[in-house]
Amino acid sequence: MTARIGVVTFPGSLDDIDARRAVRLAGAEPVELWHRDKDLHQVDAVVLPGGFSYGDYLRCGAIARFSPVMETLVEQARAGMPVLGICNGFQVLCESHLLPGALTRNDHLHFICRDQRLRVENADTAWTVDYAAGQEITVPLKNGEGGYVADERTLDALEAEGRVVFRYLGRNPNGSRRDIAGITNEAGNVVGLMPHPEHAVEELTGPTTDGLGFFTSVLKKLVNA
Repeated sequence: MTARIGVVTFPGSLDDIDARRAVRLAGAEPVELWHRDKDLHQVDAVVLPGGFSYGDYLRCGAIARFSPVMETLVEQARAGMPVLGICNGFQVLCESHLLPGALTRNDHLHFICRDQRLRVENADTAWTVDYAAGQEITVPLKNGEGGYVADERTLDALEAEGRVVFRYLGRNPNGSRRDIAGITNEAGNVVGLMPHPEHAVEELTGPTTDGLGFFTSVLKKLVNA
């Protein structure tokens, strides 16, 4: 049976179509999920895509966390459903307290858009099993509020528990603490990152196909669950 992966659309989402395409290229069935609908329509995993949900009013992701779909998603995520938050989706996961910390304005106060090198630090999450620890990948990065911050105690815990999933290589693009580009929860089923793997899934649009592994990873995890 083909796995069903939901992609949530909020008002202001930009990358939901790209995320659904990545899901399809990986071999799963993409399912459109609307922010006002509590029903997840029997999906096996969920992607929260990039964009500017609710216009980024108040704080990025601060309003989206109260969407009806998030009520069900938070419950299912805590029960073990794989959830991936990309860019704005990462911000929503932090605002929903599924992941610790927050995303703040880039330290240089400019929007950044470039191909970004990352190092895979944790290849045991639901979204990274098709990578190897220490592997270097390149995917696009585009954000204005991508600086990951948390208190020292939280940062130390993330490091000690192996919950830093990706780290920026080269010049830190946004001032993220300890060069953190993505993290996971304790169970490893919820992952959030600022770069955009859904934009690196086919050679035609590039810059690499390094992002496809996120979506094939979760399929492998679902089969072996």
